[in-house]
Amino acid sequence: MNMAMMVTRRLLHAFLLILAVLILNFLLIHLAPGDPADVIAGEMGGATEEMMADIRKNYGLDKPVYVQLGIYLGRALQGDLGQSFFYNSPVLGLVAGRAGATILLVTTALLFAIFVGTLLGVIASHKPKGIVSGLVTLVSVVGYSAPIFWTGMMLVILFAWVYPIFPIANMSDITKDAGFFGHILDILHHLILPALTLGIVYLAQYARLTRASMLEILGSDYIRTARAKGVSEIKVYGHHALRNAILPVVTIAGLQFGSIISGAVLVETVFSWPGLGTLAFEAILARDYPTILGILFFSSVLVIIANLLTDFVYRLVDPRIRAGG
Repeated sequence: MNMAMMVTRRLLHAFLLILAVLILNFLLIHLAPGDPADVIAGEMGGATEEMMADIRKNYGLDKPVYVQLGIYLGRALQGDLGQSFFYNSPVLGLVAGRAGATILLVTTALLFAIFVGTLLGVIASHKPKGIVSGLVTLVSVVGYSAPIFWTGMMLVILFAWVYPIFPIANMSDITKDAGFFGHILDILHHLILPALTLGIVYLAQYARLTRASMLEILGSDYIRTARAKGVSEIKVYGHHALRNAILPVVTIAGLQFGSIISGAVLVETVFSWPGLGTLAFEAILARDYPTILGILFFSSVLVIIANLLTDFVYRLVDPRIRAGG
């Protein structure tokens, strides 16, 4: 199968999957108990039966679920995700305005977890029974076992109270006017604690996975042959062993992208990070169906794109897949 055919098939599968996600999310949200018209009326300070009927009519809530689903799918495929009940503004604009902050947080946390976790795994595999390997294993177990919100609170106590180094809320300091580069540095300063909180859990997994993969590969025949030929240990680890040991990490990173986004909801809530997580939290409390559906749709698209990119990266890293088509 050539590259063009593979890309076409993957894009077709992605489109069908997005369509299925739209339908499933819509049905699950609308089958949940409660009436969003009551929330809208509550924001107005109460409403009579006539006003409640008008609210349902204006927002299309008086129609059967299957009719609402058809209307929603038709609009969603045209890029219209509806009107927010709570914010009274287009959902697409709300999601687009918050998506950048979430993508920045998730991408930074994932890259940090992959690079640092892989490095720790390689270091631990050098002397598997040594002190360093034991410390890496201990840190990995603790990091993986600790809940995300607990890790966030511990980092807040350590780096914002005991040692006040990093800010603990928002994405930037609006009181500062330091120009473009100063603003970028301010965002990065605010990003450190949330990204560290989100990345520690996955860093622990990648460290243990890399360590196990490296130990298995270092015992292979071709590694012994390379050493017998006088190849340096740096080249054995970096070129021969790590290139194969990184494959499981790439696979797991792609599969875990969805869980990283869900973990971002907790992290954004703890650090008041203005992303999709805080928007989802507010929308759930307000029973804002269109906004919740828009966030779920966008998150699903991100996960699908991440899986597609994982497939392409896998083909680049593993020459056997390229050779086998």
